[in-house]
Amino acid sequence: MLEVEVVGVRIELPSNQPLVLLKETTGERHIPIWIGAPEASAIAFVQQGIVPPRPMTHDLLVSVVKALGREISQVRLISVEDTVFHAELVFDDGTAVSSRASDAIAVALRVPCPIFCAASVMDEAGVEITEAADDDDAPAEPPVNAERELRQFREFLADVEPEDFER
Repeated sequence: MLEVEVVGVRIELPSNQPLVLLKETTGERHIPIWIGAPEASAIAFVQQGIVPPRPMTHDLLVSVVKALGREISQVRLISVEDTVFHAELVFDDGTAVSSRASDAIAVALRVPCPIFCAASVMDEAGVEITEAADDDDAPAEPPVNAERELRQFREFLADVEPEDFER
């Protein structure tokens, strides 16, 4: 299993389809996962530090798990089939519960806990986003990691379609 981190949630144009972008922590490969709008909002809220006045479904799940005296220790992306990512929540006693990848990511960010990806999933769906050549208009200083990743991601999205990830 490879540890991944959430780069962010973006809207892929022109389809206006939200996706979450994950990046392996010890490499350069990224995994784009097309998700629904509610899950995109749930992930973006946590990343932006927005606390809704009432708990969202993922907040409720985390609260219930804690109230029952358990902890979610990690999230795993375990497979991808026909561009559908499958995940599981892993509890402190080793119990694993099947989950949609988007829900598992939203929960992981709330706990917080690490997110892991099966090597086979990274091999199948991972894409390497390379640094683009500098333009004359580019700043003299290299951008911070987040800005560089966002620029690379936008360049990647300019030519990608969901069908590109089908086998």
